[in-house]
Amino acid sequence: MIILFHLIIFFIGACFGSFLNCLIYRLAEHQPITGRSFCPRCRKLIAWYDNIPVASFFLLKGKCRQCREKISWQYPIVEILMGFLFLLPVVGLFLSRKEFLVLGGQNFFSDILEILRVWIVYFILTFIFVYDLKYMAIEDVVLLPSIGLVIMLNLFTSPLVDFLAGLGWEAKLGHMILAVLLAVVFFGGQYVLTKGKGIGLGDLRIGLFMAVALGHWSALFLALVVSYLLGAIISLFLLVLKKRGLKSEIPLGPFLSLGTFFTFLFGQGVINWFLRSSFR
Repeated sequence: MIILFHLIIFFIGACFGSFLNCLIYRLAEHQPITGRSFCPRCRKLIAWYDNIPVASFFLLKGKCRQCREKISWQYPIVEILMGFLFLLPVVGLFLSRKEFLVLGGQNFFSDILEILRVWIVYFILTFIFVYDLKYMAIEDVVLLPSIGLVIMLNLFTSPLVDFLAGLGWEAKLGHMILAVLLAVVFFGGQYVLTKGKGIGLGDLRIGLFMAVALGHWSALFLALVVSYLLGAIISLFLLVLKKRGLKSEIPLGPFLSLGTFFTFLFGQGVINWFLRSSFR
């Protein structure tokens, strides 16, 4: 039963990955996000049996049934990634306590809210990664409502770092405000100093999302350090390979997403290790 439950969660995540692919394409093409899926090349509607996440891509051998044009590998990769990302918080709560998702249990509703919060964060981070990587832009119609929704969910769910556990919503809100201030100073300062040439205002809005998603200034600081280290390493690697020049524009959003993912997965351990090492 547990394996079946996990497979269902993976499939739900893959369905959201399919929706994410559709959302990315339609926003970029300035099309309505509602309506049935269609092939972007021949424009013919896709039947439901050709629109099953992950499976349909391989059954169709990566080609549209109608026009036989190749389907981008972005579609199955994002679907598989979202499937595993949706599994992560579920497996984590299963391992942390036996009474996870027991109907009527003491933690049932807080577990549901926590999973929803993490799912939303992972969905938006993946959206930022793919959209900014492809189009070097960010869509506020997705990002801004997500910031408000995550703020509300944060007040009623568990925080990222241990030393916030057990605090009330007022304290959590206070820590989020400090994280937001750090994001504004960090990204806003870069924008002013470079006169908008180093980073754009879209990166500032991504920083605000990172702040409310992580919920604490120390977690945001770690995410920024990891993000900029990754950006520097990969940029240097591209320069050595002559894939980019010194004046080439490289989107920052994918690195910010990766840094936030890292902090969600390993930040608690890194922060606790740093605190133990610093105060021995």
